[in-house]
Amino acid sequence: MNKAIIGKKLGMSQVFLADGTMVPVTVISAGPCTVVQKKTIERDGYEAIQLGYQEVKESKLNKPQLGHLKKANATALKVLKEFKLDDCQKYNVGDKIECDVFEQGDYVDVTGITKGHGYTGVIKRWNQGRLKETHGVGPVHREVGSMGANSSPSKVFPNKHMAGQYGVEQVTVLNLSVVKVDKELGVILIKGAVPGAKNSVVYIRNAVKRSK
Repeated sequence: MNKAIIGKKLGMSQVFLADGTMVPVTVISAGPCTVVQKKTIERDGYEAIQLGYQEVKESKLNKPQLGHLKKANATALKVLKEFKLDDCQKYNVGDKIECDVFEQGDYVDVTGITKGHGYTGVIKRWNQGRLKETHGVGPVHREVGSMGANSSPSKVFPNKHMAGQYGVEQVTVLNLSVVKVDKELGVILIKGAVPGAKNSVVYIRNAVKRSK
């Protein structure tokens, strides 16, 4: 993995290719990101760089966070994310990474936090079917159903699909293609949908499992 950047999901749109094909795309405002820390094998046991994104007021951060950023002579940044790259040596603390680090035709993996749907039932959360809407089944037809045998084992097994919090999970979508990169606007157009609501933070990196 040689490329990585942090961005913000702006929403979805569509573009038309030269042959007239319509492609749905997600518009991501990517970068600029600042290299605020550099991990080395001698000191940390592995190589990586930490990127900072989205400037905020200093009052929004605590003293340890401000001290960490001042070591790199960086402004107050809201989002910090570490990436393990194959060529970390070419980056130095204070370097800026722009959206043009990627180019059209690249394949990327995008990580984000999914939309929150609150406390939901098993039909919405796990795509289960309803119970029969005949006499003797009610009064509830959207309930979870049988929890297991009563006498043995007399318990509900772990990981049983039940109602609960739906969404707000970290999800990574693999092998999405970059349709266009606009350096002037600072945006990357990625084919298809990526996890997260509008204005949510996403992490873009080279595709680890490149699909043929």
